[in-house]
Amino acid sequence: MIPMRLVRAQYEDLGDAEQDGEASLHRWSRRLSRAVSRARRWLVYQIGARPQYEDEATTSGVTDGAADEANRVIFVNRPQPQKFVSNRISTAKYSLPSFVPLFLFEQFRRYSNCFFLLIALLQQIPDVSPTGRWTTLTPLVLILSVSALKEIVEDFKRHRADDETNRRRVEVLCGEVWKAVRWERLQVGDICRVLNNQFFPADLVLLASSEPQGISFIETSNLDGETNLKIRQAHAHTAQLRTPPQLAQLAATLTCEPPNRHLYEFNGMLKETNASTMPLSLEQLLPRGAMLRNTGWVFGAVVYTGHETKLMKNSTKAPLKRSSIDKETNTHILLLFGILLALSLLSAACSELWLRRRGPADWYLGLDEAQNANFGFNFLTFLILYNNLIPISLQVTAEIVRFFQAKFIAMDSEMYHAESDTPAQARTSNLNEELGMVKYVFSDKTGTLTCNVMEFHKCSIAETMYSRPAAGERAEDTLLAQRLREGGQVAGDIDEFLTMLAVCHTVIPEPRATELDYHAASPDERALVLGAASFGYVFEARTPSTVTVRARGEPRTYTVLHVIAFTSARKRMSVIVQDEKGNIKLYCKGADSALYPRLAGGAGAQYAAGTLAHLQRFATEGLRTLVFAVADIPLPVYQEWANTYHKASIAIADREQKLEEAAVLIETNLRLLGATAIEDKLQDGVPETIAALLSANIHVWVLTGDKQETAINIAHAARLLAAHTPLLLLNEDSLDATRESLSRHTAEFGENLRKENDVALIIDGKTLKYATGCDLKKDFIDLCLSCKVVVCCRVSPLQKAEVVEMVSSATGAVTLAIGDGANDVAMLQRASVGVGISGVEGLQAVCASDYSIAQFRFLLRLLLVHGAWNYSRISKLILYSFYKNICLYVIELWFAIYSAWSGQILFERWTIGFYNVIFTALPPFAIGLFDKICSPEIMLRHPVLYAPSQQRLLFNVRVFWVWAVNALLHSVLLFWLPVLLAAHHVMWPSGKDGGYLVLGNFVYTYVVATVCLKAGLATHSWTWVTHMSIWGSVGMWFIFILIYSNLYPAVGIGAVMRGMDRMVFGSLVFWFALLLIPAAALLPDLLITVVHNSAFKTMTEAVRESEIKKRDPAALLAPRHSLGRHSVRAVSRGALWGTKVLRRAADARHALVRLAQCEYARMPRMTPACRLFVSLSHYHRACELGGNSIIARRNGFPEGPGLCVAALWQPDGDRAPAAERAQRVRAPAPRARASRAGAVTWVRVLTRGGGKRIAGGRHPRVRHESASPLLR
Repeated sequence: MIPMRLVRAQYEDLGDAEQDGEASLHRWSRRLSRAVSRARRWLVYQIGARPQYEDEATTSGVTDGAADEANRVIFVNRPQPQKFVSNRISTAKYSLPSFVPLFLFEQFRRYSNCFFLLIALLQQIPDVSPTGRWTTLTPLVLILSVSALKEIVEDFKRHRADDETNRRRVEVLCGEVWKAVRWERLQVGDICRVLNNQFFPADLVLLASSEPQGISFIETSNLDGETNLKIRQAHAHTAQLRTPPQLAQLAATLTCEPPNRHLYEFNGMLKETNASTMPLSLEQLLPRGAMLRNTGWVFGAVVYTGHETKLMKNSTKAPLKRSSIDKETNTHILLLFGILLALSLLSAACSELWLRRRGPADWYLGLDEAQNANFGFNFLTFLILYNNLIPISLQVTAEIVRFFQAKFIAMDSEMYHAESDTPAQARTSNLNEELGMVKYVFSDKTGTLTCNVMEFHKCSIAETMYSRPAAGERAEDTLLAQRLREGGQVAGDIDEFLTMLAVCHTVIPEPRATELDYHAASPDERALVLGAASFGYVFEARTPSTVTVRARGEPRTYTVLHVIAFTSARKRMSVIVQDEKGNIKLYCKGADSALYPRLAGGAGAQYAAGTLAHLQRFATEGLRTLVFAVADIPLPVYQEWANTYHKASIAIADREQKLEEAAVLIETNLRLLGATAIEDKLQDGVPETIAALLSANIHVWVLTGDKQETAINIAHAARLLAAHTPLLLLNEDSLDATRESLSRHTAEFGENLRKENDVALIIDGKTLKYATGCDLKKDFIDLCLSCKVVVCCRVSPLQKAEVVEMVSSATGAVTLAIGDGANDVAMLQRASVGVGISGVEGLQAVCASDYSIAQFRFLLRLLLVHGAWNYSRISKLILYSFYKNICLYVIELWFAIYSAWSGQILFERWTIGFYNVIFTALPPFAIGLFDKICSPEIMLRHPVLYAPSQQRLLFNVRVFWVWAVNALLHSVLLFWLPVLLAAHHVMWPSGKDGGYLVLGNFVYTYVVATVCLKAGLATHSWTWVTHMSIWGSVGMWFIFILIYSNLYPAVGIGAVMRGMDRMVFGSLVFWFALLLIPAAALLPDLLITVVHNSAFKTMTEAVRESEIKKRDPAALLAPRHSLGRHSVRAVSRGALWGTKVLRRAADARHALVRLAQCEYARMPRMTPACRLFVSLSHYHRACELGGNSIIARRNGFPEGPGLCVAALWQPDGDRAPAAERAQRVRAPAPRARASRAGAVTWVRVLTRGGGKRIAGGRHPRVRHESASPLLR
């Protein structure tokens, strides 16, 4: 048995009075803290405080939960005074007893399911439901069963993975021997042994290892995606415990912070009996999920188990996001529900009126004795009768379609990155259509636009710039080596600088066969170490307390006294070392803004001015910069500071803040050495991708922590900024200065405020802090929306999230954030869509994202192809689902008029129930999965095709009601035409009458055929799946009639349908109407589609037509201004004939040139006044002759008069004065042989603008859409 299972008496014998008192005090403290925490949470819930986003605390300097929960006290090798959580984990959503209640709760959070459940319950009331008791409940149960099956399959996979993890084994110390136990039985306080290449079963504190001085190496790729090794080191005292008997004698109390989700923070202390307190930090933490590498074994004490480990704390779900289409669909459902209630009330009222008017006269019907002859019963009857106006299968159909759309994204080979073996991944399927509506893209720079593969490029030492050795150049031949050989102060500064490059870092060297392989937490550090090695200063070895550097062949060993880590708040890192002579030095590197204020002498320090100039130059070249400085620390000063730092390091609460305050005390009076410049190249295809996104009218903002000059240079290189783009710089140091600057710039824009202007806004993080304040936020967002490009520099992760949220709330547009690092998690979760890049900085951004890709260039295909396709598909699926339900179930309203508002159903009850789940279920899937506007190549080649989805043209209130009215009209035709055909009740040659149900099956057949063919009419891309879904659905209805008509009496259902197949299929009227009625219903739709696609086609439709005809659509998408469809008219039959030609001309010259392509020979019978033509060969010469008019002549006709056309535009596109709108031009043709009467033609070219001048060649009704060529 493990020590934690010892009896209480044994535990009490091991403690003393002081420890008992301490434990009692801790228990009472914990109880009080929990009570305060519960009260605080209740108060926060009651006042509706804004929830904290999970990412905001990831880099917090204050321990999460420390204020609300007492520190954890653990007795190592002894039972615990309190019970901690089990080490068993469960990532499953359901358990066996909780599945039914949780699943039903999840499903009935949707309004539609609640509505259908209500209808199903109402149907159980006797004599109320006209459709039977089970016609709504059966399809509802079927749909819920499909959803339940999907949930069960997904959750079974989670349970299986959890069981595999929980049943792994680890060795635990029991007495003085190791015993293998399951992970799920591990408890807090146990000491366990983990071997090389094994995962840690819980969060452990490192006690000892197989390596000297308790050092070990771990890989945390499962936590943060970083594959580089990290070093962990045990304290010197516990590192000596290398055998089970020694460990069994360990009696210590471990105090640490409460469980939290900070991967890079851990505060605690270890107190042994009669020994000093040892501080515990991240260097001693072995987190669950990490793997032991290059170390034989480690001993560790368990501090956090199960769901309290940092791995499980970070596995919480991302914030729930819903697509815009889902929100709008819910609005339409509520609207339809209101219409449903209104129709039910109207029908009940009409039924009441009919009974009062006809009841006494039609006494033989016995209506007075009917149980449902009252308004309330009638209302419920009609409510049940019309309930299917709301499609019952819409939600599950949309879910399944979105699931497969997400699979299509993952299966797209064009977004597969072969070098890293990384495919695209859709981590959620709820936002597929949001990818087609993106208006703003917020991008990180490093690792997102750039490769995040750093290379040492050049450096500045003592105000002299040095470049890295060129290819093939020896280090001894460089200028830097020559200066070293010359000696003097400059040589000393160079030696100090290169030594600092090789010492000030946390890189771990790993010897290989012929060279050293460096493992670094940051690509910058690795690049700096390699840069120092290129000049002969090679970092060779690291131990827990020393680093060894070979400087130009001479080995040097430095004792590492302290490492003050880099944080986003400090923006610097320091290392305190002692050289072989005993001198203590502090090496500090970081951003210039962080180091320059700490220089001895400030901005006037030695080398400060020249180095700053070099930093500006490096930044303008797009290089990443760091400043390096050193300080000599006297021994007494160091000893005093070390004591202060130790006190801060053993603090549990606010340790990070206290450590930072202690670091400030020593990081002063620095001596500047120089600076480095690291090159981070752009990823492949970034400039082309950004150019395409801008062409698609997507605004791209860059949010980066780099210097302003670096960000601007990268923006130019990425083609985000053009060479001529004016830059608007906001670099203010105070709130008042920021307010004044914003007011001045917003006033300068004037009427163009909040309109896109060809201006770029560049703002730094300090100014952004003031600009996003409550009183300046509106002016700032107005200024941002007035600029084409916005670049935010030196911003923190929280500021990135604030900018994204500000734009989302101010514009209501769909926003997308893309990044690759942990500092991008905040903005990924705040944006409408978050896209993570699996890069060098790990997988934290990917884990927090909605979609993940390997390279920035894949974003173009994700948006322009999959986004636009999915938006179009989901829009059609939803519209079609509403259409087919309205089309069928409104027929019940028309039949109510026909049947004296009796509530009688026209269709057999089970055919009503199976309408959505069988007979019309396949076409929505075909549309939602396989319909596409254009091919991927065309979509990528012409980004303007993204406009319809971005502007939400395919799904809005107007489009929804167009489909609804269309369905209403179809229902009128599909009911009243069969009624007219059956008016004389003669369906068969025998003269027999089949009753209302025969009519109902006639109508039902025509409805199924019509709605299936309507799906084909709405489909852009026909595939074999489309054919199968349309013709297969119609065929399934016919097969159903054949089977269902012959079930009774063998099966006790469908008695009213017995023999229905022979009655329906034996009627010639049925077959005649099957050809006539669906065609009559769809003929107006077909004509409207043909006219629209011929005369009013959109840009997308024109491009699709060109693609079908295998023509290049580039001419259609050429940027030019176009007049309205009716902007050019001619006063004659010939002018009417030429309207099609002149439609959408860019200007008059363009119209005349296109008109010249019409053959004169095709108008032989037209009068001279009707003949409009222009000589294309003489067009340019005619332009020179006309002055304010363009006179174009056509010469060389064998017959007919010489004709001309006067178009009242100047050559630059301006309209002539109104007085010149009509003029007579005499233009005899050289070879004209016709009468003089026909030699002069009046031509008047009019515009809808009514004579208004067009400034700058732009007509008031110009549209920036070339939908089709002028000639067909």
